[in-house]
Amino acid sequence: MSEIVAGGTGEFMTVRHLKLSGTQAEIGRALAEQARDVHGWQPTPADPTIERARRAWFERNWPQHHARLVGAAEVAGVPLDETSVHLDALAGVPTGSGCSATWCATPDGGLLGRNYDFFTVGWAQMFALMSGTEAPEHEPPVAARPYVVTTVPDDGPAVTFVTMNELDSAMDGINEHGLSVVLLIADAENAGAPVPAGPQVGLSPSQLPRFLLDTCENVEQAKSALLDAKQYDLGVPLHYLIADASGRSFVWEHAHGGVEHIVEPDGDALCVTNHFLHRPADASNDGEETMFSHERLDRLSKRTASGPMSPTLLREALDEVRFTAGKAGDYPLRTLWRTVFDLGARTMSAHFYLGDTADGEPRYSPELTFRPAG
Repeated sequence: MSEIVAGGTGEFMTVRHLKLSGTQAEIGRALAEQARDVHGWQPTPADPTIERARRAWFERNWPQHHARLVGAAEVAGVPLDETSVHLDALAGVPTGSGCSATWCATPDGGLLGRNYDFFTVGWAQMFALMSGTEAPEHEPPVAARPYVVTTVPDDGPAVTFVTMNELDSAMDGINEHGLSVVLLIADAENAGAPVPAGPQVGLSPSQLPRFLLDTCENVEQAKSALLDAKQYDLGVPLHYLIADASGRSFVWEHAHGGVEHIVEPDGDALCVTNHFLHRPADASNDGEETMFSHERLDRLSKRTASGPMSPTLLREALDEVRFTAGKAGDYPLRTLWRTVFDLGARTMSAHFYLGDTADGEPRYSPELTFRPAG
């Protein structure tokens, strides 16, 4: 079932909630049908050698996703063993985002909150801004049609996630066990367009959250799964804040050269923005090009260090560092949604950007609360 839950005609965003249950293949079929009917999705050409290896990797390491490809193949009208096309990436290819996120320990299992900061323009316009080249005049905003997706499969955990434009990937999410994952761009200062190489073998940056939510119950399982999984970023590294209902968290960083880092919290909070945490911080160049990453991290860290965080205080801290027309500088950047996860209660609450008021302040939808079980 799909319904519009925020925004709509005349607003910047139209947010749909898609609720699906059944076998993994049935869920995959429904996702592909939605992508085809609403966004015009169709399989894209693939190198058969790479695609065969991709599907074999999924079958061994992420059978839930492999089963969903069965449903996507039915929608596309191609045999499952046809490896000249990709059957996933049900829209475009997100390259990550600026963002701020923080985890806080609480007596009831912990809170995780994040701002999803992204451009209000299309892909070509965004990459032109990053590279200083001429941008096309008219292009649909890439982030104007996000989804909240709730899946309740017969053979795995129920999951609720938010995705910007790929129905089989996730930007934020939580599963029925209380494991939550959010992704953020890891090196905003040096970010640019991804290498035009197409999907590779292993996990893409935006598949990684769903992989963990489908296969893991807690932080320790997530660490093991990540250390065992093949990953690629096409030149745009992301990092991930991962937390569970038992009060544990960590940041996962897959850095330049393929070196992997697990960053543990130092105390009862763990904050992350858009620079690597495993390296010594250098705030000397902090500004528009870094999306003020160091400043945002410093402000969040001070807020979380000031005392126990309640859901209200966490929302206030995130709102202090959100991007608005007055804070975005020369870039068309906004905080497009704010999500707050109550890990003990297994809930995800979110509000979504609808546009700006006449004086430049952002307008948001009422906050909505979702549960993995639907």
